[in-house]
Amino acid sequence: MGNALRVGLCGIGLDAYWPQFAGLKTRLEGYLREAGARLEGRGAFVEYLGLVDTPQRGREAGHACRRADVDLLVIYVTTYALSSTVLPMVQRAKVPVLLLNLQPHAAIDYETFNELPDRTAMTGEWLAYCSACPVPELSNVFVRAGLPFHQVTGVLDEDEVWAEIREWIAAARVKKDLAENRLGLLGHYYSGMLDIMTDVTQISITFGTHIEHLEVDELSGLRELVTDTAISARVQEFRSHFDVQADCSDAELARAARTSVALDQFAATHDLQSLAYYYMGSGVPANEDTMSSIILGTSLLTARGIPVAGEYEVKNVLAMKIMDSLGAGGSFTEYYALDLKVDHVLMGHDGPGHIAIAESKTKVKPLAVYHGKVGRGLSVEMSVKHGPVTLLSVVEDRERGFKLLAAEGESVAGEVLHIGNTNSHYRFPIGARGFVEAWNAQGPAHHCAIGLGHQSGKLNKVARLLEIPFVQVC
Repeated sequence: MGNALRVGLCGIGLDAYWPQFAGLKTRLEGYLREAGARLEGRGAFVEYLGLVDTPQRGREAGHACRRADVDLLVIYVTTYALSSTVLPMVQRAKVPVLLLNLQPHAAIDYETFNELPDRTAMTGEWLAYCSACPVPELSNVFVRAGLPFHQVTGVLDEDEVWAEIREWIAAARVKKDLAENRLGLLGHYYSGMLDIMTDVTQISITFGTHIEHLEVDELSGLRELVTDTAISARVQEFRSHFDVQADCSDAELARAARTSVALDQFAATHDLQSLAYYYMGSGVPANEDTMSSIILGTSLLTARGIPVAGEYEVKNVLAMKIMDSLGAGGSFTEYYALDLKVDHVLMGHDGPGHIAIAESKTKVKPLAVYHGKVGRGLSVEMSVKHGPVTLLSVVEDRERGFKLLAAEGESVAGEVLHIGNTNSHYRFPIGARGFVEAWNAQGPAHHCAIGLGHQSGKLNKVARLLEIPFVQVC
């Protein structure tokens, strides 16, 4: 199944019902198969656990979850079930739990129900609609046991229900991606930026992400092994992916290409799924050459699902990874000015840009000096695609370690600065002043990730699966 999200799915019931009410078990198993087919249609691999109806079956299903290495346990509450049946399953599975409180239809057909031949048949019909009945019992036990759980309530074939379940599946995939994420740290923090410094051990504890500390010398060594043929091929790739401006010299393109090829090998060698870097390079010319020619290569990595953050921004590369996992992009940004004439926030940054979410083909421009950094070289200039966007920041939280901070807005047309950096205009429903004050009040670092679409519903669920706070300012 590769890296597919694995979902354990069971229905729950009470074994005493099956001999009492003819056809009830078969009917509920049909609903369970329908739910499973819908989950598979949303890209999940489903491990079917059947209809769990006794404490013994609950224990067996919990062990089956562990053997199958499921990422999410979906419990379809098909009818009444004892909490003593469900608790051992959840305790042994040790994965996030989603309760589906889904009736077969929006309401019982009372007239048809009351015309059934006897009260036994009536009870069997009622039990097929009994999803809501055991949920308080299960919730009570889960809360007392300290077992987190989540709920979706509605009708089995309801579009709104499956839109919400789809968000839970996307959130579970993000959690899995973070847990399997190998984050490379190359260099050191930008001295003096206290807001971006963080406890990387707590990163691993909260998100499950592995931290791999890397040496710039290794990347510089790999550059020396890159052939002229590989450099030429990478320059052609640059011209395919970027709008290379006429004032970019062949020498600078070749220098960036050499680093880009070496960077791909570096990422493959260490099996990186994300990277944060910063390095002055002073005193070692080879390292300065490497780090001042890294922007095009890191932009290509970001576009193909290995997000790269400059300034050693560990928290923000996690935000970028989350947005990328949602299929929204995730480009490194910060706000640097307000246009109060039109009530816009201007946001952008130097360094890597997510070229896959650019409004138009990303330009490559030479810079004679990198502001605040050593060296000179090629940089990228782009604006984020116009339309709905979401900002995400991974923020320190004094009580829970970290929290997710989000804002929804819109990328809009506007005059931008042609300075060889990413930069865009954004409009927020609470206005420019309202946005920056509400955002700042949450204490984020000054960088954040920008992604396409309104993603707060999914991000809220990601935070809940990670058991950390979620704040949405707009």
